[in-house]
Amino acid sequence: MDGSLHRQPASPLIDRFGREIRYLRLSVTDRCDLRCVYCMAERPDFLPRSELLTLEELSAIGRHFIARGVTKIRITGGEPLVRRDVIDLIEALGQHVGEGLDELTLTTNATQLAPHAERLARAGVRRINVSLDSLDAHRYARLTRGGSLETCLAGIAAARDAGIAIKINAVALKGENEAELPDLIAWAHGQGFDATLIEVMPLGEVGQDRADQFLPLSAVRDDLITRWTLTDLPDRTGGPSRYVRVEETGGRLGFITPLTSNFCAGCNRVRLTCTGELYTCLGHEGAIDLKSAFRQSGPAGLEACLEAAMATKPERHNFDVSRGAAPSVSRNMARTGG
Repeated sequence: MDGSLHRQPASPLIDRFGREIRYLRLSVTDRCDLRCVYCMAERPDFLPRSELLTLEELSAIGRHFIARGVTKIRITGGEPLVRRDVIDLIEALGQHVGEGLDELTLTTNATQLAPHAERLARAGVRRINVSLDSLDAHRYARLTRGGSLETCLAGIAAARDAGIAIKINAVALKGENEAELPDLIAWAHGQGFDATLIEVMPLGEVGQDRADQFLPLSAVRDDLITRWTLTDLPDRTGGPSRYVRVEETGGRLGFITPLTSNFCAGCNRVRLTCTGELYTCLGHEGAIDLKSAFRQSGPAGLEACLEAAMATKPERHNFDVSRGAAPSVSRNMARTGG
């Protein structure tokens, strides 16, 4: 897992709009043990494992990004913890926390978290995002197409007990969990967790019209301010969330609004899929084949890809969730890296 990339002096990656790239979302698999209704089709076609980057390649590429000034890496999927031996990768990258890397974290649905929580904490993971859209067991099972809320909550508890800070991510879904969102936020804050609400994004075919799922967070916020006092915060965590403090709960609440309030002006991230496709924008199809470049030319190939990426990163996405609109991109979130 050590790899053989030569470490270069850090020089920041800056795109053509002057945005400095400090954040890499590194996908390790497109596979998941859930089938969330806004994320993928009920019977998805997963990629052959032979197409995936090896863990050694992912580690080497991650170190190269650190050498180019990336200070935050988030391990994603699919569900990252379903990939065999992924903790080895996390431990390898965790060696760089405090030495070029400020933070190593991951996004998970928590179903596989309980047996791995202590090892993740020892590897340098200090906080995680957990996808949780409902605290009602029946609704949770419906939204995830068969998931167990009890298993998810056990994973969250194990991570908390291991000393890992937790942020609950909930996708706001019209006609599904909108009435429950205040209770979900209050529960998260009562547990000492941050919470973030996310607008549904039109990525890939999921078997439903996005117009039937889309709940604008502007409307959710209007509802919340009839219940609570929301104080805007200047906090930034390297992602697109804009935060408030809920005075009555004392907790922090984030809003990710790719449709109602575009946040692209401050974009500081790129995404590498588990098959080595480098996406500079979640909402665009264009990708750079980093895997082939790395396998053929090593570090020089990576450098060429990064320079090409900085020259072509688009200014913003253009999502459309009007009725009947096709997905903005053909790939689903699990294939891109959540």
